[in-house]
Amino acid sequence: CDFIFKEQFGLMYAIVEEENNIPTDCSLLINYSQRKIPKSNLEIHPQGLLHETGIKEQSIQVTKHENVLPVFFQTVQDDIGFDVFSAVFYLLSRYEEYLPHTKDSYGRYAHKNALAFKNDFLNKPIINIWLQQLKSKLLEIVPTLPIKKSSFQQIVTYDIDIAWSYQHKGILRNLIGFIKRPNTQRARVLLGKEKDPFDVYDTLDKIHADTKTEAFYFFLVAGKNGVYDKNILPSVKAMQALILRHAKKYSIGLHPSWRSYEQKELMSEEKKTLESCAQTSITASRQHYVKFYLPDTYRTLIHAGITDDYSMGYGSINGFRASVASSFFWYDLMLEKITSLRLHPFCFMDANCHYEQHQTPKEGLQEFFYYQQQCKQVQGLFIPIFHNHFLGTDPMYSGWSDMWEKALRV
Repeated sequence: CDFIFKEQFGLMYAIVEEENNIPTDCSLLINYSQRKIPKSNLEIHPQGLLHETGIKEQSIQVTKHENVLPVFFQTVQDDIGFDVFSAVFYLLSRYEEYLPHTKDSYGRYAHKNALAFKNDFLNKPIINIWLQQLKSKLLEIVPTLPIKKSSFQQIVTYDIDIAWSYQHKGILRNLIGFIKRPNTQRARVLLGKEKDPFDVYDTLDKIHADTKTEAFYFFLVAGKNGVYDKNILPSVKAMQALILRHAKKYSIGLHPSWRSYEQKELMSEEKKTLESCAQTSITASRQHYVKFYLPDTYRTLIHAGITDDYSMGYGSINGFRASVASSFFWYDLMLEKITSLRLHPFCFMDANCHYEQHQTPKEGLQEFFYYQQQCKQVQGLFIPIFHNHFLGTDPMYSGWSDMWEKALRV
């Protein structure tokens, strides 16, 4: 109710359990029960989920409401046709991720488990669409209801997993890299005759300024390298300078290392490292490889002092993991409580386009505009993810820098 009425509609509300306790100044009464209440303006029959405790398999059948809109937790003989409160809660709480499920090759919740993927609405912010219809229904009943007007917001985000391809890695790493993949570009870069292919920070700055783009950077600052943690170590002065430079211009956040997923104490250590480099407090994060597990990872983030997380999306496909284009507070389903951690969902990532969906940069641009438009239509939040190494001059990612620039300049 906080998410729907306070955050989305900007309305004050009260939950009343007895009919004789209905406030006299109530302008609209929603009857969320099986009883008949003559004073009510709108009747929604509860499916039962919100009156339960614990976690169990739910009987869910997705149908098309009025042959158009996917819905579940269907109801009969009420004014909506489905229990919108239970449906929103099920998707926002990520209820299905607490149930037994298959993991992908990286140990993450596989998107193929998801109700949204199985029923072809992963590419829609279905919660926002439902709430648009509910809003229209409420305004039909009370045209003067002071529902707030939402506005579209776009935050372009970057994961800095590998700050430089060759520079600042040291002699040993460069020697090993040359043995694995011999090329003359490495020598030219290290001799100062060519710019590092991943060094795109000046270009990003310029286009952000030209397009008035709101940007957010997430830095991987693992204390040591591993199979999936390959960034320049934060002990290197060039890396410290890069972080500080961006902290002075942009919002920045932590990109917790792969190792921190299992070694939880590293989360706080890495946060302190980033704060030391940035010379500012850090309260935002996004999981490296979008690897998180509910409820453990989010509890670890809260314990580390993170208040805003940007991991709610898939690292295997573009789409709306929580079926929403709005930020929301994480609900700890096992503890049955709202937490202080606000989740900011993303729905587009260049790496998904390239590695997982095997799209060309041109197809990736079309996908970017598709998800941008989906968020615009519901006056929602659009958060795309880019990587600096995609936007440089490495032939492996040819065309993606042009795609990115066109996306920002249109």
